[in-house]
Amino acid sequence: MLTLFGICLGGFTSRADGQFPVPRIEWSPREYICYRTQEAPAIDGRLTESCWIAARWTEDFIDIEGPSRPTPRFRTRARMRGDDTHVYVGAEIEEPHVWGTLTDRDAVIFHDNDFEVFIDADGDTHTYYELEINALGTEWDLLLVKPYRDGGPAVHAWDIPGLRTAVFVEGTLNHGTDRDRGWSVEIAFPWEALRECAGRPAPPLPGDQWRVNFSRVEWQAAFRAMAYMKLTDPETGKPYPEDNWVWSPQGLINMHYPEMWGFVQFSSREVRSGTERFAPRLADTAAWALRRIYYGQRVFHAKHGRYSADLSRLPVAAPSGPRIGWPPTLAITPTQFEACLTLPGGERVHIAQDGRTWTYR
Repeated sequence: MLTLFGICLGGFTSRADGQFPVPRIEWSPREYICYRTQEAPAIDGRLTESCWIAARWTEDFIDIEGPSRPTPRFRTRARMRGDDTHVYVGAEIEEPHVWGTLTDRDAVIFHDNDFEVFIDADGDTHTYYELEINALGTEWDLLLVKPYRDGGPAVHAWDIPGLRTAVFVEGTLNHGTDRDRGWSVEIAFPWEALRECAGRPAPPLPGDQWRVNFSRVEWQAAFRAMAYMKLTDPETGKPYPEDNWVWSPQGLINMHYPEMWGFVQFSSREVRSGTERFAPRLADTAAWALRRIYYGQRVFHAKHGRYSADLSRLPVAAPSGPRIGWPPTLAITPTQFEACLTLPGGERVHIAQDGRTWTYR
């Protein structure tokens, strides 16, 4: 059982006849320190510059559902650096047969093998960014006003102004008679573009934390008739389901649960000038306690067509450990709810029926 600030963070596994899925793992987001660089990398897909070599890798990606699922067949990991104008993401993708088919920008790139980045700057689970890229370097960038579970929508016509990406293939692309090492991705996100919907400073202030996740989609495929083709299930005649491998596991097959993404803490240090410790925040623990109320309310609403004014009717236990103002205040209308926890010092953390969280200091 994971604890943070001494508070029990047990997983939530209830469902309402499959109508509202919730994560089936402990809440344990990955953590990463993004250090500064004075040397902006050349965006050529090669992660060979000294600024990349000095940056720490993330943990190897695992299955999207969590550590109980099989270990991914191929290794994936990522790095981050930042400067005054951009945040840089680099990824190393082990792949014995590198292929891609989609060449039109804003095509649904996960229909190929791909690498994906998700960014929620203010951590409220609304108004976040998604970028997907395949081994051909084809991009799909979009803005999510809300997660799909909360009504969306996704703004597919939105582009990241000034975005630069590149892919480098260690092998031969779309050539099935040899064995490749894989491909690497290099991305430069302009702070100016991210600032548009960040809801906070961009570039971040030292110590600021953003919610970020990385994902990789991997299809089973074989080289036939001079092209790669997805393997099909003989019982259905459809391609086998894709594998989803991620940095911070989601607990279900859905990347659009931003509360499960990792925390990236931005440092003012150069990585060679010393290290910095990740600083957990009690407000994030409180937000997770409220998120479990949100799950419970969504399950309750799916069954009864209304929200509950009685916490005892929701499968939510009081957190153990330091007092965070439990029980929360709970306001209910026929179509809405809002729950609030008050932290020591008076900070208040809220969640509403649309899933958004926010904090008053």
